[in-house]
Formats: sequence, structure tokens, C-alpha cells
Amino acid sequence: MGSQKLKIRSSLVWSGGTAILFGILVLVLLLMWGLNPTRFLKISNIQSMAFQLPELGLLSFAMMVAMISGGTNLSIISTANLSGIVAALIMQAAQKSGTLAPGIITAYAILAAIAASAIIGLLNGFLIAYIEVPPMLATLGTMIFLNGISVSLTRGYVISGFPEDFLFIGNGLVLGIPMPIILFAAAAALIALLFDYTPYGFELYMLGTNPVATRYAGVNNRKILMKTYLLSGVLCGLAAIIMISRFNSAKSDYGASYLLVTMLAAVLGGVSVYGGSGKVSGIVLSLIILQLLSSGLNLLRANAFFTRVVWGVVLILVMIINRISSYIKDRG
Repeated sequence: MGSQKLKIRSSLVWSGGTAILFGILVLVLLLMWGLNPTRFLKISNIQSMAFQLPELGLLSFAMMVAMISGGTNLSIISTANLSGIVAALIMQAAQKSGTLAPGIITAYAILAAIAASAIIGLLNGFLIAYIEVPPMLATLGTMIFLNGISVSLTRGYVISGFPEDFLFIGNGLVLGIPMPIILFAAAAALIALLFDYTPYGFELYMLGTNPVATRYAGVNNRKILMKTYLLSGVLCGLAAIIMISRFNSAKSDYGASYLLVTMLAAVLGGVSVYGGSGKVSGIVLSLIILQLLSSGLNLLRANAFFTRVVWGVVLILVMIINRISSYIKDRG
């Protein structure tokens, strides 16, 4: 039964597109290096990219899991911001009291951010699974609700000044490797294992492919949705920890432009907008492509809006190539 499940699951995920994405990654790498050979592959630039990618990557994973289930999560940015603000307020209060060691303050802040994001994830899951609000409307509502809470807590100001132990999460190096990319790699590996080797992963792909058939197969769809949006929320909390640690501040409108970029990364990485397909490897490759383009064009001092144009062109090209490949495969 286990091998049968793995066969079914492998047919539900995006396979051929991974090779296409890898080819595009190599072409983009060579192009950016050719345009700026003296600076693009410098250790400092590679480290800079490794510091920037993880927070967007974790938010893209949060979008990915919701999309695989056949839904979406428009509240990922507001979830991350509120989780970061909660952690920042706790650190601010603890530092003022002067009774706790920096390491303890950091631990409390991390737990607070994860707890806040988990509660938000459960709220989204409850609205979608039990109240049966469409995912887009449910998460749009929580997005507005969370933004309001964030602005109320901060009054639009920045909360800053965190312990050095906490700042290490977003700015530290371990054997020359940025700490954020280590955390991102660990999260990617855990999600891949969760999707490929647990009953939850198999049932998630089933749910996204055909919720009616999944229910008749004896799967508790509501339970899967609750777990999915809980996972999506927790990933937002992890992204918040890295984000506020890297900036040494928390604010209600950080990452406002990330929402559409996470959708771009998910779709570019092979996640179906209809649900039921998507691979962690595809998301990772798409994120690297987007980061290479962004960093390379930034070194060339290209306009930020032009970078988005290039991202859009890459997405369109990948979809065209995938469509042609699918057509050729079907004809064959």
C-alpha cells in the first residue's frame, strides 16, 4: 500500500517542469554573470542573496501549501507582520524589565511569534473548513482584520532594538553560511519529507485534486484543511522571526509587495492554481531564479519595476514551455 501511495503521489506532483526550471536557472546564472562578471559571483553578493531569499521563501511555502489544497492564503503577509509585532512587543517589555537574560528573551519572542501565527492559521482553517467560507474571502477577511490589529498595536510606528541573540537569527553566519539560509534549508527539507512520506502529504494532494473523491475515500477533509492552514500560519511566523531579526525592527506594513511575489514563485515553481500539484524543489528553484534576476539587475542598477517585468516574462515563458511539453507528451 505504501508503494502504491508513493506512485499516486508522484503522479500528482510537478516532475518535468523541474528540469525546465533548472535549465532556466543555469541560463539566468550565466546571463547575470556575463553581464557583471566582476561582482555577481563575489562571496559578498552570494551571501547577500542568501540573507534575502529565506523570508520570501518561507512565505512562498506558506502560499504553496494553501494552493496545493485547492485554496489560497492572502493573509500571509499580515500574519507575518502581526507575529513579528507580537514578538517585538514581548522583547521590548522584557528588556525594559531587565529581569531576563537575552537568550531567554529571544526564546520567548520566538515562541510568541510561532504561537500567534499558529492561532491565525487555525482561525483561517476554521473559517474555511467548518464555516465553509471560500479560501480567498476567508483569508482576505483575516488579512484586513490582522492589518487593523497591527496598526493599532504599533500606531504605525516601528518597534526596534532587539537583543543581539535574536539579531543573530537574521544576520549571523555559521561557518560563513548565513543563518537565515540554514533555517530555510531545514524548513524546505522538513516540508518535503512531510509531503512525500506522511499520510498528511498524500491526503493533501488528494484533497487538492478532488475533494469529493477524497471525502468518499474516508479522508476527513476538514481536518486536512485545519492542518494545512495551521502549517501555512506557522511558516509565516518563521518568516516573521527572520524578517524582524534581519531588519532589527517590526512594523505593520513590512513585506507589502511580497504577496504577489509569493504567488509568482509558487506558480513559477509548478504549483497548480487549481490545487493538487506542487513540489518543494520547484519552489526552491523558482526562488533562486527570482533572486538571481533581482540581485543581478540590482547590480546593473536597473529600475525595480523593470525587475518585475523580467519576472513576469520568465513566468510566461515557463508556462508556454510547460504547455508545449505537455502537448507533445500527450500527443506521444
